[in-house]
Amino acid sequence: MRSRVVWFVAGSAAGLYASVKARRAAYRLSTPGLVDQAAALGLGWRAFSSELRDGMETRQRDIARGLSGAPHDHTDLLRLEAEHTQKDQT
Repeated sequence: MRSRVVWFVAGSAAGLYASVKARRAAYRLSTPGLVDQAAALGLGWRAFSSELRDGMETRQRDIARGLSGAPHDHTDLLRLEAEHTQKDQT
């Protein structure tokens, strides 16, 4: 009797898991799901390109400072972080 209960619970869990996965797959292939995925992709791309731009600016500044022979101070890094934080808050 106990094994029947175990198999019943296992089958119920597998059925629930499969139905949740099927519902998610159906949503992803529907029009609103595709729109959501495209919006998420665009948001990810904008975040990536923003981080890439910030990194390139920092690296260019470091290279220019290294070529000029100026001493290294980190005040511009603090300023960049403050600007980035302000940009994220708006």
